[in-house]
Parts: sequence; C-alpha cells; structure tokens
Amino acid sequence: MELHGYFRSSASYRVRIALNLKGLEYQYRPVNLLKGEQKEEPHKSLNPQGLVPALIDDGQVLTQSLAILEWLDEQHPQPALLPDGALARARVRALAYNVACDIQPVQNLRVLKYLQAELGASDEQKVAWIRHWIGLGFDALEAQLAPQLNAQSTAFVGGETPGLFECCLVPQIYSAERFGVAVSDYPTIARIGADCAALPAFEKARPENQPDSTL
Repeated sequence: MELHGYFRSSASYRVRIALNLKGLEYQYRPVNLLKGEQKEEPHKSLNPQGLVPALIDDGQVLTQSLAILEWLDEQHPQPALLPDGALARARVRALAYNVACDIQPVQNLRVLKYLQAELGASDEQKVAWIRHWIGLGFDALEAQLAPQLNAQSTAFVGGETPGLFECCLVPQIYSAERFGVAVSDYPTIARIGADCAALPAFEKARPENQPDSTL
C-alpha cells in the first residue's frame, strides 16, 4: 500500500491511525500542501479534487478518508473499526461524521486560504473562525458522548477498543490544541484523547512522527 498525504492533514492523520490499528504496512508518499503539490501532477491524477489523502492498493486508488476507513474495515476486518449491530454502527458513524463532515471541513487549508486571500480576514480572525467551529462542534460532541459512554460502560464509543470515531476525533483534538482551544473544557473528549494517546498506533500516527514533518 501507498499512502499519499501530508503530515498535518487531519484526513491523512485519520487514515494513518486506522492503518496502524490494523497493523498494515504502507509506504508514505508526502504531498506538501503548503507548496501546492496537491494541485499538481502527479497527485492530481490520483485525486482530481486536489485533496489528500489518496491510498493506493494493488493499483487501485481510493480517496476520501472516511471511505478509505470503511474500505479498510471491509478488507481487513480485524480489529474492527465499527461495532456489531446496525444501530451501534449508526451511532458511531454519526459521531465520526460530526467531526469529519461538520467540524474539520470549515478549517480546511483551502477554506482558510480563501478567508484570508479573498475575504481579507486577518490572522486573528482566522484563528477566531477556527476556534468558533471547533467549540461549536465539541459542545455537541461532549453532550452526546458522556451519556452514551455512561450507558454503554465502555472506554470507547464502539466498545473497549478505539475505532472509526477515535480515528476522527484524535486529529481534531490535535488541531484544537494547535489553535488554543482548551480541550480540558470537554472532559469526555479529553479522556478519550488521552486514552488513545497512550496507544502505539496513535503515537506512531502523530504529525511530528511523519517523514515530512517540519515540527
């Protein structure tokens, strides 16, 4: 397998975690977003959207991180990223989509560049924008997570091991801390993040541990 991504991309980070959780070996192919390599060949031929990540397996190209995560779960079922049962899976997906579809996209690099280059937002306004959307999303997540985990009496939303949701949450926690959001204000989110951080699969996936890291 080849993973084409960027060390600080949340979507790439999700896929790295999942690959590590499943113990899958892959070659990492850096795509420098700050230099615009995602908009140029050869990456544009892999993903015409000009986004990361792209995962190549046996000549087949997969894009969109959540689609990649579910494909990995179907191709390599153990350990599972989703629990048994349609209702339990729907609940995990809803939480994961809260992060991947509602929180993260509005702080994507291309959105932030548009805010500043086209709408004239200052650096301070950009950071305020990021904090606003993370805070709004984390407020909702915390309200959903606490009662669900209490009812389940499990460490993670899908059971006793991290899965699809945690693959999405941990990169968002990293982004929140990077922009000065007090994650400690969200005790359930913070606890899940700390439990994940103690696991080798998550440590290996951290941005500063990637070959293209400038941290």
